[in-house]
Amino acid sequence: MAEKIKLSKKDRLSVAWRHQFLQGSWNYERMQNGGWCYSIIPAIKKLYSNKDDQIAALKRHMEFYNTHPYVSAPVMGVTLALEEERANGAKINDQAIQGVKVGMMGPLAGVGDPVFWFTLRPILGALGASLALSGNIIGPLLFFFAWNIIRMAFIWYTQEFGYKVGTSIAQDLSGGLLGKITQGASILGMFIIGALVQRWVTISFTPIVSTVTQSEGAYIDWDKVKSGADGIKYALEQYSTLGADGLNVEKVTTLQQNLDQLIPGLAALLLTLLCCWLLRKKVSPIVIIVALFAVGIIARLCRIM
Repeated sequence: MAEKIKLSKKDRLSVAWRHQFLQGSWNYERMQNGGWCYSIIPAIKKLYSNKDDQIAALKRHMEFYNTHPYVSAPVMGVTLALEEERANGAKINDQAIQGVKVGMMGPLAGVGDPVFWFTLRPILGALGASLALSGNIIGPLLFFFAWNIIRMAFIWYTQEFGYKVGTSIAQDLSGGLLGKITQGASILGMFIIGALVQRWVTISFTPIVSTVTQSEGAYIDWDKVKSGADGIKYALEQYSTLGADGLNVEKVTTLQQNLDQLIPGLAALLLTLLCCWLLRKKVSPIVIIVALFAVGIIARLCRIM
């Protein structure tokens, strides 16, 4: 019986180091697939001695992949475990490996952005900037070293965690654990995408539905505003009471305002669902992006948006 092939700590460290450059060959069609494939090369060379097997392995890792660059580490760890089990004879096909990657990358992307970009980095940046403003050289050094130490430690330890968990997943394929994890991750990913639609997708229809002349007192009469500080104070007080509608004599209502009163974010949701449907129909992401640009420019020229 042939000796079982095992990825050493040195092999996994090499993968983790390369994984820092996940976005190095980012593209609009398959996004981080090039960086992912580059990261996993040391493991593929160790696991598959046959040249054809190495080529086949790298080909399956050139499929679409995109997530937060740091929380991608546990996905890599699970993938390493699956590849290791496959190299040792386990019945793990290309679809199973790709399914795990796709199933995990969505939910983890939703976690990585708020934790790293919106919490940790601003906190470290504010701390470093406050020291730098006082003329202390420690400020920028603190940000640089703290950020990179945390980032690199997170990538390594979460990759190791994924690797250990991935071995359990591979051993329980017959029990349906992989399918349950993939299904659960997909559901969570769709939930997160749905929650982020309103934040990341913006559509505004500009056609005017109605124009109504407001009654006296419902708007700021600029002719009666005094000059100087007293006039500015009066205008600000009126604005705080009347709101944006008080800036003009006429109240203008756009199509978008009416839509927002019915179902806020409906147009953004429909556009997102349309893009998902086109992707399911195997329409190239490049075609979708170009089409969105074209529609947006035409709608702007026609004063629809």
